[in-house]
Amino acid sequence: MKYGMIKVAAAVPTVKVADVAYNVGQAESLIAQAEGQGVEVMVLPELCLTGYTCQDLFKQQLLIDKAEEALLVLLDFTRKLDVIVVVGLPVQIGSLLYNCAAVIQSGTLLGVVPKTYLPNYGEFYEKRWFASAQDLEPQDIYLAGSPIHVTAEPTIFTTCDGVRFGIEICEDVWAPIPPSNRLALAGADIIFNLSASDELIGKHHYLRQLLCQQSARTMTGYVYASCGFGESTQDVVYGGNAIIVENGRIISEGERFSLQPQIKITQIDVERLRTERRTNSTFITAQSRVNCHPFNVNCKPVSPREFELIRSVEPNPFIPQEDKMQASCEEILNIQVAGLAKRLYHIGGKKAVIGISGGLDSTLALLVTVKAFDKLDLDRQGIIGITMPGFGTTDRTYNNALALMKELGVTTREISIVKAVKQHFEDIGHDAKQHDTTYENSQARERTQILMDVANKENAIVVGTGDLSELALGWATYNGDHMSMYGVNAGVPKTLVRYLVSYLAGEMATNILMDIVNTPISPELLPADTQGNIRQKTEDLVGPYELHDFFLYYTLRYGFRPAKILMLAEKAFESKYDTTVIKKWLTTFCRRFFNQQFKRSCMPDGPKVGSVSLSPRGDWRMPSDASSALWLKDLEK
Repeated sequence: MKYGMIKVAAAVPTVKVADVAYNVGQAESLIAQAEGQGVEVMVLPELCLTGYTCQDLFKQQLLIDKAEEALLVLLDFTRKLDVIVVVGLPVQIGSLLYNCAAVIQSGTLLGVVPKTYLPNYGEFYEKRWFASAQDLEPQDIYLAGSPIHVTAEPTIFTTCDGVRFGIEICEDVWAPIPPSNRLALAGADIIFNLSASDELIGKHHYLRQLLCQQSARTMTGYVYASCGFGESTQDVVYGGNAIIVENGRIISEGERFSLQPQIKITQIDVERLRTERRTNSTFITAQSRVNCHPFNVNCKPVSPREFELIRSVEPNPFIPQEDKMQASCEEILNIQVAGLAKRLYHIGGKKAVIGISGGLDSTLALLVTVKAFDKLDLDRQGIIGITMPGFGTTDRTYNNALALMKELGVTTREISIVKAVKQHFEDIGHDAKQHDTTYENSQARERTQILMDVANKENAIVVGTGDLSELALGWATYNGDHMSMYGVNAGVPKTLVRYLVSYLAGEMATNILMDIVNTPISPELLPADTQGNIRQKTEDLVGPYELHDFFLYYTLRYGFRPAKILMLAEKAFESKYDTTVIKKWLTTFCRRFFNQQFKRSCMPDGPKVGSVSLSPRGDWRMPSDASSALWLKDLEK
């Protein structure tokens, strides 16, 4: 299980009702494909060796015997294969017939799991032919020449790499308390579902929601295979669904109503799932309250497999999906606005002070503040936007700052910091020609002093503009732009700041915002070049923010080690950055993330927006003197 991932498959064969020889041949073909592509566990549909729609033919002993013979054929077929196969067939246990899943690997029958919930309504009549797992007494039986223990208790199968999985069959997941609840609490990382669900108007959408909800609730991977072409269409139609879900998100899905067999293969990140469970106290509490003693089955050892990442990796994990763009942007902005509105309401504030640079962060902070004032029915003139030109201010950012404030109807002030900073250099004996940290930070602190003192004078609140990415990298002057009275962007990473400003540009139909979006990111603390353009570009110094936001997401959200983040980044940015570049900036990220914690330990209040936050009072508690040695060594190797 390299990088904590396992390759799984959902396969949908074509079938012929009651033609067991044909059906086993179709299963063999898909199993061979899965083995050839390095699949570790695959699932086939419910009763696929006989066909689900045999109806009263399930009362025929011949069909039951042939299904068992088919299982024997599959055992022989898989004798030299490593892939674990979950296949559906009817199994006679004692005097009763059960709708079962058989788990086989390398010629061995590992286990048999009977279906618990039998639909007997509408078009379904399963209780006419099958008994429920609830009717089963634990016992040892012989099936396809193999001794096997059958039980109604949750059965957990464990691969040689330690991945734990359980099985439920079709209707089981539709039940009020699905077996997968107990399986997950007993330790199953992945649930495999063999299904035979017919198609009705609206049912497919509901099914997708159901699988996503169950996967999210149990924090599991969920692999679902439902029967398709070849099943009887006497009264209903089966479309053939192959759906793979990871913690509530569909990561692979087949084509419905295909007339050909299909197999969907992807990787489930088990490490990611386990991290979610480990940090979720609700899941841990639920485990402790459920008395569950599963029957455990160990799968067979296999030869080491070559690892190749086949699942897609989103390069911008903080950016909303296109189909949810408008709703997500509005929700993010509403969170920011509600947070600031509450703070203003609490203090009885009617004024706010913001430093407006003409850059992305201050622009978003200003827009949020305007929306908060509108929500509170406060006069926008109570927003005091201050532009503070210094040694590195360019005409482009200066003019954009003034134009934006004018268009939004806020109070505009201009206070140059040049004279005050020169006096400060003289006071502390610093050579103004020496463009070092003192040169830069003195300007940032002078600007913050102006904002704070104007706020005191005006009985106002200073709205901070720094974003989540800057907090992660420590790209802020301690007790300078690092400080405010409420930081509305504290939970918003830089890539999302740019996206939100772009979104608002479309909403407001203004060219000013789009020019701000296209302006190079810079603190403008060093003089411009000879053409008056920005010389100090942040991303040239600390690296591309799209990379740092990617690193930040997987470091905080899932606690991944640098080597795994590097592997994921190589996939996500394969057409943009080579490994050397990614590794260089990931090394920078690790160093700065550890070294700059002291700034985060005393950061101002600000709203949490997404699943990642760096507030020392909320999501992230870290000593300021922690060592980064382990992380850097992992990356070097």
